[in-house]
Amino acid sequence: MEIRVRFAPSPTGPLHIGGARSALFNYLWARKNKGTFIVRSEDTDLERSSRESEHNILEALRWLNIQWNEGIEVGGENGPYRQTDRLGLYEEYTEKLITGGHAYYCYCSEEELEQEREALLAKGETPRYLGKCRHLTREQRLAYEREGRRPVVRFRVPEGQAIHISDRVRGDVVFESDGIGDYVIVKSDGIPTYNFAVVIDDISMSITHVIRGEEHLSNTPRQVLIYQALGAPVPEFAHISLILNTEGGKMSKRDGDTAVIDYQKKGYLPEAIVNFIALLGWSPSGEEEFYTLDELADAFSLDRVSKSPAVFDRHKLDYINTHYIKKSSAERLVELALPHLEELSIRQAGERSDEQQQWLISFIKAISEKISYMAEVKDYVHYFHGNVPLEPEGEALEVLKGEQVPGVLALFKEKVQGAEILSGETVKALLKQMTKELKLGGKFVYMPVRVALTGQMHGPELYDIIPLLGLENVLGRIAVTEARYLR
Repeated sequence: MEIRVRFAPSPTGPLHIGGARSALFNYLWARKNKGTFIVRSEDTDLERSSRESEHNILEALRWLNIQWNEGIEVGGENGPYRQTDRLGLYEEYTEKLITGGHAYYCYCSEEELEQEREALLAKGETPRYLGKCRHLTREQRLAYEREGRRPVVRFRVPEGQAIHISDRVRGDVVFESDGIGDYVIVKSDGIPTYNFAVVIDDISMSITHVIRGEEHLSNTPRQVLIYQALGAPVPEFAHISLILNTEGGKMSKRDGDTAVIDYQKKGYLPEAIVNFIALLGWSPSGEEEFYTLDELADAFSLDRVSKSPAVFDRHKLDYINTHYIKKSSAERLVELALPHLEELSIRQAGERSDEQQQWLISFIKAISEKISYMAEVKDYVHYFHGNVPLEPEGEALEVLKGEQVPGVLALFKEKVQGAEILSGETVKALLKQMTKELKLGGKFVYMPVRVALTGQMHGPELYDIIPLLGLENVLGRIAVTEARYLR
């Protein structure tokens, strides 16, 4: 049997981390089993859905390198792949259910439904539709229609049935049909509801496994009943756990970034995001933490997907991203850093000279082990760019009060002006030479130079800072420091 899985987002916003994980697990399961991964669009929420959101979701998947074999923008034998383009198919299946006695027209008004709901709540019962329109005669239907009522179509839920869901993650899950009530499968405007359309899509696309978030588990008995009514094979289900914040609550905007594009904009690497979300609810058999997409496809198994909620730990993400930053070429990191440097007007978009490119590469090499994601390059620009240092405060300001400082800075200016080339090696050598000539410990030489150039006591190495600043900026910063603090 060919494994066929799908990812079917509703295009009402960006691709969130939970959706990306569902897409990834489906993709990995397909690749593991040499199957087919389909991407389609559940766009029947006409007010909120947009082609722009659909495009953004697809672009996020491509950025993560999650490629689909069939579906939107790729094509295939089972299209179209947008629900709004499949309304005729849903109508055919609706007629089948009505003709077979598995569905019926319901003319109840919103007011009547609300009264029924309140009555059930007053009795302490779960609100559900009690089947008022289950057995309408043709005359009753015509009378309602003459009143101008537009019916919905409800599925006729069988009574007294235990609905067993064989779930690859949660085992055997049982629901009682008597607690469901007849539910709407087609709204009064003719648009199918999620629980109906998704089943018809899965049947017509021969989906074998449905891998999705556990928030969909409560929908599953309704969907299984439709499969059974149509005499269609029921796919295997695997409901993966929720993603929680570090406090144990459901992830939300209050916890920070929740969409893939947020991390893309901050300069996280796609392979790091993939690695991180793969470990949200799935545990490999070994101790390895870092996986390429190919390695994940080889290692992935539904048997190792956990029932327990996954915790979105930003520190773990940063740790993984740091690993991939260190593995990346400086040239690649430069391209990822540029949007953030452009924000500070440090570098303009467009072509760069060889000299500018080399400056950027050296800058990235100097800080690549200090950043967790590329947007953090902005925190280091002040060390390497411009002729005015940050204003020293506290301990840094005290450093400049040392009696040896004027002599240190005077000799430093002499040395850098006399250097043929300001490279990392020449800077190391001249600083070492200064300690010998001044007969001072390294701390009493290096620290005043560092504070004079940067205004801070910590940061990147001086032998990285000085060559990137260049002689003119170095002398400019020393002059500012002497004018402000040594007179």
